[in-house]
Amino acid sequence: MGRRWLAARGVGAFVRDGLGDGPRPLMVSGIRKLEDAHSSYADIEDWENLGRLDAALALARACWRSRSLGDFWAYMLVAEGAIEIALDPVASLWDLAAPQLIVEEAGGRFSDLGGVRTADGGDAIATNGPVHEAALALVGR
Repeated sequence: MGRRWLAARGVGAFVRDGLGDGPRPLMVSGIRKLEDAHSSYADIEDWENLGRLDAALALARACWRSRSLGDFWAYMLVAEGAIEIALDPVASLWDLAAPQLIVEEAGGRFSDLGGVRTADGGDAIATNGPVHEAALALVGR
């Protein structure tokens, strides 16, 4: 992809994408309502296998637009302000530790589907912040 995302706690989140001389800062979007938000969900089969497909569909229907864009990529799109919600029904610490830092440093929120701020909860939701609680109300456990 020719892109590298960087973050350090308290310093911010950045992307190096060749569009400038160095890394440029990232910032999540300012969207405040689910009906205006774009969501990205992980594999529908994972949601179905967990018995949570109805919850994932409820969130997708509540949003302006939804697409499955993949794990890491979806989190980076949240950090870049291109989408507002990224969800994973099944994930491991190594899948989520870096995205959590990048999303949070870009101004977003990151938690497991129970609302706990962690990268080690077995599942995850990252948002721009303002839509986090509304999204959890539909898809949270």
